[in-house]
Amino acid sequence: MAHLLHNMAYVGATPWHGLGNQLTAKQPLEVWAKQAGMDWDIREAPVRFMTESVGNLGAIMSFPENKVLFRSDTNEPLSVVGQRYQVVQPREILEFYRDLTEISGFELETAGVLKGGRKIWALARTGQSSTIKGNDVTNGYVLLATACDGTLATTAQFTSIRVVCNNTLAVALSGSNGAVKVPHSTSFDPQAVKQQLGISVSTWDTFMYRMKGLSDRKVKSKEVQNYYLRVFTDQSKTASGHTNERAMTKAMAMFDGHGKGAELASSKGTALGLLNSVTEFIDHERRARSTDHRLESAWFGQGAHLKQKALDQALLMIG
Repeated sequence: MAHLLHNMAYVGATPWHGLGNQLTAKQPLEVWAKQAGMDWDIREAPVRFMTESVGNLGAIMSFPENKVLFRSDTNEPLSVVGQRYQVVQPREILEFYRDLTEISGFELETAGVLKGGRKIWALARTGQSSTIKGNDVTNGYVLLATACDGTLATTAQFTSIRVVCNNTLAVALSGSNGAVKVPHSTSFDPQAVKQQLGISVSTWDTFMYRMKGLSDRKVKSKEVQNYYLRVFTDQSKTASGHTNERAMTKAMAMFDGHGKGAELASSKGTALGLLNSVTEFIDHERRARSTDHRLESAWFGQGAHLKQKALDQALLMIG
């Protein structure tokens, strides 16, 4: 089975994906870099190729428009990119959090690399936390991730994690500054990103205000059915759309009491319960080749898009 996870470290309880090396709290970034597999650099080299002529090797030629990115520790190739591509180093991802952890009370919880170093991330708890009726606790985080294989701009975003079931959901609402994306054609300026992200209570408060609105919105059986149809129907597949019946049935069962925290007052029979059932399904139950493939999808891939769709559909219920 092909694994995406190259290395990872975490503090506290085992993460929802169950992967990584456990650290004690308040470790310096240098320890994080080593334990999370981020103590190496991305290096660059020209693209070269060898010509061939009737059974003999020919000349070594170069392709000046592109360059190869590779790991400094293993020399393993990572990707081929254009000359304008600007690298973001693994240590820069961790350094982003230095002043936040040393001055602003943030605490790193997980960091690591996927796909042999092609994707790198770190996640820190902000210290912000909210409780909805029924003691349903959600904590705030900031996720910073980058990739050198063309799949992801350097992205900083607010993320929420629901304690009872470890569901993750991007705090990126329409019209808010919930995420900042820096394309690799431009240089990564961490201080500018923090300023643009607006690392403050305002974004979190807006998000939790809407979550509380969802928890107050009771739903009828017809609305439940229509919600799951909208979330799990892919209109791009056919003219009438293709519905993932298995996923829809599984999420519906979670909403009907089988999900973690489904019986809490915040979720039982509410629009928030609908959203929670989808996020739990994607983070914990959705079919995946491995746990690390599920993590990749839930944070950066199709799973993340599906969770955003579920959030958008739920918010339509409260106007």
